[in-house]
Amino acid sequence: MKTSPQKTRLRTATLVAVLFSLTAPPARAQELPPFRWGTDPTGGAPFNYQDAAGKPTGFEYELAGYLAAKLGRTPVMVAGDWSKLPEQLNKPAGVEKGVDVILNGYELRADLAAKYGVSRAYYAYRVALIVRTDQTVIRDWADLDGQRVGVLGGTVANDYLVRHHPGAKVQTNEDVANVVQLVADKRLAATVQDNPAATHFLKEFPTLKLAGEPVKAGYYVIYFRRADVELGRQLDAAIAAGLRDGTFRRIYAKYGLWNADQDELVGLLDQPWPPADLAAPAEAGNVWRRLLPQLFDAAGVTLMLAFGSFPLAMALGLLVAVGRVYGPRPLRVPLGVYVEVIRGTPLLLQLYAIFYMLPVFAERLIPGAAGYFTPFACGILGLALNYSAYEAENYRAGLLAVPRGQLEAALALGMSPGTAIRRIVVPQAVRLVIPPVTNDFIALFKDTSVCSVILITELTRKYNELYNFNRDLIVELVFLTAGLYLCMSYPLALLAGFLERRYATTGGRS
Repeated sequence: MKTSPQKTRLRTATLVAVLFSLTAPPARAQELPPFRWGTDPTGGAPFNYQDAAGKPTGFEYELAGYLAAKLGRTPVMVAGDWSKLPEQLNKPAGVEKGVDVILNGYELRADLAAKYGVSRAYYAYRVALIVRTDQTVIRDWADLDGQRVGVLGGTVANDYLVRHHPGAKVQTNEDVANVVQLVADKRLAATVQDNPAATHFLKEFPTLKLAGEPVKAGYYVIYFRRADVELGRQLDAAIAAGLRDGTFRRIYAKYGLWNADQDELVGLLDQPWPPADLAAPAEAGNVWRRLLPQLFDAAGVTLMLAFGSFPLAMALGLLVAVGRVYGPRPLRVPLGVYVEVIRGTPLLLQLYAIFYMLPVFAERLIPGAAGYFTPFACGILGLALNYSAYEAENYRAGLLAVPRGQLEAALALGMSPGTAIRRIVVPQAVRLVIPPVTNDFIALFKDTSVCSVILITELTRKYNELYNFNRDLIVELVFLTAGLYLCMSYPLALLAGFLERRYATTGGRS
């Protein structure tokens, strides 16, 4: 029996479809919608870090994978600066750095909950006080007065220290591992960390221990856009499932983080969220009463850094310039190398070398010497060395601008070379370089902000800390911080004009 052409085409199409379904590769995970989660991978263990093989791991890394699977999406980690992660929610998820959620040890806070959607808690944390095992001064939280305590800036732990232990010398940093290492090296008396980080680093550093009982602080939550109501509902359902079926317990136990506090989270699943007793943001009138003194204190630190380092930079720069212009070749060459190396490397790198490397070498030569390399001392030294290279070039240009005949006439009158340089040449060179030297001093005020990387809380660092807890005051904080810098630097411009006029009328004589 003959088959009709229509039936033949139908059978052929069916056969092709069956063959295609058998040979086509399965749908790849990448074809699922992305679940873009913002995190700061430099924050380290046990949140999100790389293992010995270079593979990403951490309890929050595993949580992100679990949540993405529950949502039927592909986890995509988007790196960012920890303190600025909420701003990434203000960008569409499809653009660079735009995210769907932020998942990186962010605490449940009234100021953030008022601006963003907030998931149910996935971890209940405490803040712990970590000290060295061989010290006897700090036994409990009450012993922190007058002690230098390191903490991650912009966190609840930082805010807890400022509010409840104002006598402590709080020094903030953005790298938990560095702060813990400084405690182990006896360069900080203690550090306050969330208990996940404390648990990890107490295993890594057997010379450290807890002092006193950890203080119950709050919960880690996931923040998302307020408009993404459905995403928030799905996140809450996934978190509830993970808590009830033991998935979260398995993940936390893997990193040594499961404790009795986590049992509380299951009981909270049947209660409204966020809690009704979540502290409301402070009223604006009370906020400034608390913020202004902190900004003024930080401005004082900036002043001390500037006025402590720049005179050293000027003195060292002048010596280097005189050596390069009038010294013998064996002296000129190394001084020239010094200037080029300092000018050719970033100030940030120099501060790292001075603060983290120099004390190690000093300790090997003189036991106990590392204790003298306090953050403030290293900041002064780093700024002075950096700017001395630039001042050396300013003074060298001034020295070369003084006519050679001036020096020759002084020598002909019987002056020694040293006296002639000091009394005849240098005063005239100083007058010539007043404008660039003053400009460098003004620039130094701004460069003091780099010192925040070595635990110095100067003005810019304090602005960042205050902004983290007062994000609605960004405009006021920016203008106030800029105004303080202007108040500190503008008088220098007036002083420069006065000195230029004075030296212009006296010909360089004082």
